[in-house]
Amino acid sequence: MKRPHNHHELPWLPPAQLVSVPGRGEFFVRRFIHPNPGAPTLLLLHGWTGTGDINFFSAYEQLAEKYSFIVLDHRGHGRGLRPAERFQLEDCADDAAAILRELGVPSVTVVGYSMGGPVAMLLWKRHKALVHSLVLCATALEWNGTKAERRRWKTSRVISPLIRLLSTPRIIERVVRRAIPRNSSMHIHVSWIVSEIRRNDSWVMREAGRALSRYSAVDWASQIDVPTASVVTTSDVLVPPRKQHQLAGAVNAHVVPLDGDHLAMWGVPDRWATAIRIAVDYVTTSGR
Repeated sequence: MKRPHNHHELPWLPPAQLVSVPGRGEFFVRRFIHPNPGAPTLLLLHGWTGTGDINFFSAYEQLAEKYSFIVLDHRGHGRGLRPAERFQLEDCADDAAAILRELGVPSVTVVGYSMGGPVAMLLWKRHKALVHSLVLCATALEWNGTKAERRRWKTSRVISPLIRLLSTPRIIERVVRRAIPRNSSMHIHVSWIVSEIRRNDSWVMREAGRALSRYSAVDWASQIDVPTASVVTTSDVLVPPRKQHQLAGAVNAHVVPLDGDHLAMWGVPDRWATAIRIAVDYVTTSGR
């Protein structure tokens, strides 16, 4: 039976909890614990201007079939911390490490989408013992390698409209709907996605964009010595496949191609979930 078209419908979301880390603050975390005590645990790290839920909700059910997982929101994003310090990707990595230690999780497969890719790589760099393996999705080795990219980041003409765009519900809704095919069942979640995006702190979004523009792992990515897979979004305009393949080559990653663009989790949700699942299966069975 076809369900009525309710744009406010929530997808399935894992249980939420607050994790208090002394000296850092209180973190909103989703945690799904698989009934199999031997199931590997994943840590899901979202992208710039996203949240854990809106970037990964369409993969939750597939991942829950086989894995435990933890999802968090980065600083200034969603329900993430609102600290006084300037946004730094390294702090996001340290936050993730502190949460894992507080929860008593010894090591994880880190799945990083877009900006979550740099955070995942920094988590490996700064807290190696916590990282069993990496899955890097729609992300890059560096974000300002060409003159055009540097120009794009430097001009607030690109960043500022995006910040404004993220604060008006009607325009956010238009952007979200544009990413979703007309006949997709994803439309029932649009209002929820919009309300989640509106939780973001617009000042921190600007700061996070700057931090991302300065990120480069060119000098150290080749040192990554854990099983790594790269989900390459082959129609991506924001992070071109060329840059994604450059990263995969630098970290010796197993490539899982995904026929979709940067917002594949909304546009082709089943393909998105399957690609992540294939990549996670690969790295969790590769051993150390």
